[in-house]
Amino acid sequence: MARVLIVGCGDLGTAVALQLHQSQHEVIGLRISQRSLPEGMQVIQADVTKLDTLSLLTNLNPHIIIYCVAASAQTDKSYHAHYVQGLKNVLATQTKNTHLQHVFFVSSTRVYGQTHKQNTQELLDESVVAAPADFGGERLLEAENLLVNLPCKSTSLRLSGIYGPDRLFLVNTAKDPSRWPVSNAWSNRIHRDDAAGFIAFLAQKSLIQQPIANCYIVTDDIPTLQYDVLIWLAAQQEVDVSHVQTPATQGGKRLSNQLLRETGFQLNYPNYKIGYAEILQAL
Repeated sequence: MARVLIVGCGDLGTAVALQLHQSQHEVIGLRISQRSLPEGMQVIQADVTKLDTLSLLTNLNPHIIIYCVAASAQTDKSYHAHYVQGLKNVLATQTKNTHLQHVFFVSSTRVYGQTHKQNTQELLDESVVAAPADFGGERLLEAENLLVNLPCKSTSLRLSGIYGPDRLFLVNTAKDPSRWPVSNAWSNRIHRDDAAGFIAFLAQKSLIQQPIANCYIVTDDIPTLQYDVLIWLAAQQEVDVSHVQTPATQGGKRLSNQLLRETGFQLNYPNYKIGYAEILQAL
């Protein structure tokens, strides 16, 4: 049994915590709110942006840290505070932790500012150098770079768009074609439970000294045009879209999950139809 610290226990972090707790690991969650975690898991209430609230981490000595924080606003200030300074603050509490084996940082494919080239089937993978196109990607990549000189192993997890039972933006957007985007870009996604499952899977591999890459793109098997997803979701909800004109394909990225697949991890939701069909059935 290992001690795992999950920094940031929102929707995704809590799902990771549950999987590791059910594997008999000692899971400690850090969150800014006073809400408890399921199944009686220990919670530390703290704010990663304020170093003086993190004193309880100094003697915790976790074997694994999973940094899964979300910015509180779509601003450069918030991204720097939560991803860059927050990660710095947490790592500063672990300088004397000789038990620490691996730090996982939950990042985003937003670090790739590149867009898909027309008339090509090329997929973007981890070998492509990240070139952020906005402040969000820049700050996430800055945070990833904090892991480079750690005395333990580390991995950045670049997640594509997360969807799941409580993430219904596209489901609701599909009901109203007037809200659909003006362009038809390539899009990528990962079900919340598959994202959590992969993070827990890698943590388990780390604990038994199996090799892990320093970066993974975490996405499902099929990059998809936005209008393909919206039209399918609309049809499942019996929304008439016969009047909708599909715009020309423009922008977005087509991402590869080959490196994820090579780990042996099995996706429960390898494409959006399987994932959203279950979500819609539960509504």
